Amino acid sequence: MAISLHSGLTVAVSRSIRQTPLHNVNLSKSPFSFSCNFSLTPNISAISASHRSSSVIYSSTGTETPVVSEDTINVLDDVQVFDLNGQGVPISDLWKDRKAVIAFARHFGCVLCRIRADYLAAEKDKMDAAGVALVLIGPGSVDQARKFYEQTKFKGEVYADPRYRSYEALRFVSGITTTFTPGAGLKIIQAYMEGYRQDWELSFEKDTRTRGGWRQGGIIVAGPGKNNITYIHKDKEAGDDPDIKEILNACCVQG
Repeated sequence: MAISLHSGLTVAVSRSIRQTPLHNVNLSKSPFSFSCNFSLTPNISAISASHRSSSVIYSSTGTETPVVSEDTINVLDDVQVFDLNGQGVPISDLWKDRKAVIAFARHFGCVLCRIRADYLAAEKDKMDAAGVALVLIGPGSVDQARKFYEQTKFKGEVYADPRYRSYEALRFVSGITTTFTPGAGLKIIQAYMEGYRQDWELSFEKDTRTRGGWRQGGIIVAGPGKNNITYIHKDKEAGDDPDIKEILNACCVQG
């Protein structure tokens, strides 16, 4: 498959995968290989920025004005996530008594979600100084969450949402067209060049393939107070990370 963009970049992606029915997949750890021919180095940051403008909603800095509907708040009241010990926690308890940055991964094997984890964790000292917690939630099992935590050494808290209810409540977008985009393709290539890798075993587990693989995530800033969600970014495509300054400003952290 070849992707050509107006920037003058041509990307050739070759994929080799065993011809096994999808319901009985037995893949090697790295079934995908990428080969790239560049005629011009693109400004990937600029490409990413062009996808952000309409996916972020937030209140003015320093205010506590909720940015999600009362119906969404009511649905979230019934959503339960699970910590790495398998203990169920009402999701709103994660920010009931504190301010928190909550990141939602596309799934626990996703290479771009590992970049999201790192770019947020790089600012954790500032969040800690301001009393802001850092949390990551992924759609999948507790076992998947543990593997993600072990692989990434994520500095914040990690929770699993096996039933995807928080993603549905927050109306994060879903679909193959939000996953395979030119922008996402560029970010994946850049991630591999920087040494990041997809966990294909996690990626091809049945529940991830049938549900989590196509649903995007997002980031919210919430609390203190169960009904107090003051910032929400909904990914429009895979790897659609907002500027870190937006998140720090939303939780009143000096960037």
